[in-house]
Order: sequence, then C-alpha cells, then structure tokens
Amino acid sequence: MKIIWLGHSAFRLEFADKVVLIDPFFTGNPAFQGSREQAAEGVTHILITHGHADHIGDAVEISTSTGAKIVTNFDLCMYLASKGVTAFDPMNTGGTTDQGGFTVTLVRADHSAGLVETGVAMPLGSPNGIIVKASGEPTVYHMGDTDIFGDMGLIAEIHQPDVAFVPTGDRFTMGPEVAALAVQRFFRLKAAIPCHYGSFPVLEPTADRFVAALDGKGTQVIVPNKTVGIRI
Repeated sequence: MKIIWLGHSAFRLEFADKVVLIDPFFTGNPAFQGSREQAAEGVTHILITHGHADHIGDAVEISTSTGAKIVTNFDLCMYLASKGVTAFDPMNTGGTTDQGGFTVTLVRADHSAGLVETGVAMPLGSPNGIIVKASGEPTVYHMGDTDIFGDMGLIAEIHQPDVAFVPTGDRFTMGPEVAALAVQRFFRLKAAIPCHYGSFPVLEPTADRFVAALDGKGTQVIVPNKTVGIRI
C-alpha cells in the first residue's frame, strides 16, 4: 500500500486497483501542496470521518467530477446528496461495508460533527474513526478527530490495525503526549503517522513532541513529507 499525506487529516491510499481519499480537504488548506486534480487523480472512493468543513473538504466537487463513491455516516451522506452527490454509500458507527476489494468500518471517535451554514450549526451524524481492510494489505485506522478513550482498546482487539493516522494537534483533538499515550497504551502498530497539526496557527506546529513522546517505546513513527508517498 502506498500512503500519501496531503496535509491536515487528508490522506491518499493506493492499493490494487483502488485509490482512496480520506478527508479530502484541499481548497483552503494551508498545509496542502499541489493541485486538487493531482491529489484526486484516479480516485475511486472518498471516505469522510465527520461533518466538519476541514474534513468534508472538496468531497462534493471531486465526487461529482470523477464519480468516486463517498462512504461516510448516513446523515452526512444525505447532506452531501442534497449538494448534488449521486455516488454514495451510507453507514454508521460499528457497521462495515464491502467496497469491492476492501471494507470500511466506522468506529467511535470523541469529537463533534456539525457544520455551520448561514450562521446555524447543523448536526451531521456522529464523528468517527475509519478502519480500512484489504486482503494482503496493512489494516489502516484513521482515528479521525478525537481524544483518547478507553474503548480504543476494543478497537485494537477487534480490528488489529497495522497503521494508524493519529491526530496530534491539540485544541480540537488530543495533543501530542496524549496521542502518544493512546498509541502506546492500546495498539501494536507497524507505524503511527501523525496528522491534524501544522495547518492552522492554533494547532501544534510540528509533530516533534509526538515523536519525542514515543521515542524508545517500540512504535515506529513516520512523519511523511507532504505529497511524497510511503509504502507500508
């Protein structure tokens, strides 16, 4: 599997004949480098953890122009359908869907999930983490936006992720040291990849504290260069 971090919480996964975007926030993302067209080239699926604008991102435009299927919680799917999306597969927390060559499971995240339109906050279902499983590929866990919570232990037991995308930016998610504790306490990962930092001034500017907190703890931390893929 090739993994490309596209800034903030946006990732591109390439495996077999699939190209999967997660939380494709490109327009207005100061941490994104390159073009939306390049980031979305060949995309087959778009997975969204929750209904905040910095995670929905460019999903509507990409899906309508490419036909890529959006997979997310039911409420958010219905909202995106009202915006013109026709290729979508609704689900909800705890459920698993077969996407033809891989599965998607939505798991718990501790966060909020509304979107502000015309000055009014509109709830769009629950916040989630996402588990991606494909035969012969590492199991990927995108934690979404979340704090640490004890049931991460159940997520680890049930899904046994190999790779986790871990929010470390603080303020809206857990901070670096707590994120490191979550990784160390609950998971046995081949790689922990930090995200949701360095994109806005109010967030932790780098992954340095997360890296330092896991130094010598037995977990490989990979801080990828944006737009340069890593293979796992």
